[in-house]
Amino acid sequence: MHTRSAGHSVFAVTLIGIGLLGLIDAVSHPVSQRLSAVEVLAYLRAFIYVACGIGLLFGRIATAAARVLFVYFLILLLVFRAPGLLHGFGVDIYWSLCETAVMLAAAWVLYASLATDWDKQRFGFVVGDKGLHIARALYGAAIIPFGIAHFQYLQHTASMVPSWLPAHVAWAYFTGAAFIAAGVAILVGVWARMAAALSTLQMGLFLALVWVPAVTTRSLNAFQRGEVLTTWVLTAAAWVVADSYRGIPWLASGQALAGARQHSDSGPSMIVDKPA
Repeated sequence: MHTRSAGHSVFAVTLIGIGLLGLIDAVSHPVSQRLSAVEVLAYLRAFIYVACGIGLLFGRIATAAARVLFVYFLILLLVFRAPGLLHGFGVDIYWSLCETAVMLAAAWVLYASLATDWDKQRFGFVVGDKGLHIARALYGAAIIPFGIAHFQYLQHTASMVPSWLPAHVAWAYFTGAAFIAAGVAILVGVWARMAAALSTLQMGLFLALVWVPAVTTRSLNAFQRGEVLTTWVLTAAAWVVADSYRGIPWLASGQALAGARQHSDSGPSMIVDKPA
């Protein structure tokens, strides 16, 4: 078994878990004699998650798994998510778009770092340092709307702050501003490693402080269960992006960031099994 970083491992295991849950959910419902397109896509998604999650854990097939995930999330983003923007920019549209973009960014980081000579010769514009830079920028752009949503739905966000914390509205403002600031920092390359790590931590804390207690203390409806899984997956994906900055100074910016890249190995470096 071989992985490039702790985030890599967590992301792989998360994909396997989500895929297995999807398969269990699919087979627990009565199946019509003729599968609908939605049912076929549900089975296909679950299979891709399980197969690619397992593949990411083994060096010989990790590149192929990352390649498949990159193509899958790219198609999902461009074909099934982006067209929704033609009908408006409501939260129900941009939220799912940004969730998919975060997943694509994680898959892209892995593909860029695991790319073989075959990939570099044919798809050099999406792998290596160039691909890694684009993947990070995609992640930065994707988390900004998460912060905007905190302001658009301030009272709802405040209602989710744990009861033992004071000043719920202030926390809603703070977390929204933190997502926006982190996204901008990553896009402009100022303290990008710090921004990626803190945005990952924020997602992880939301999972630990909001959803874990909810799961253990009360029965959740289907929407809430979906939010638990979504937060889990986004945290794992963000961790992959944060890990891609290892070797770069926490407060690097501009030319310092470029210099750190030039002194790194020939490919993007992701240290083995150390958290961001």
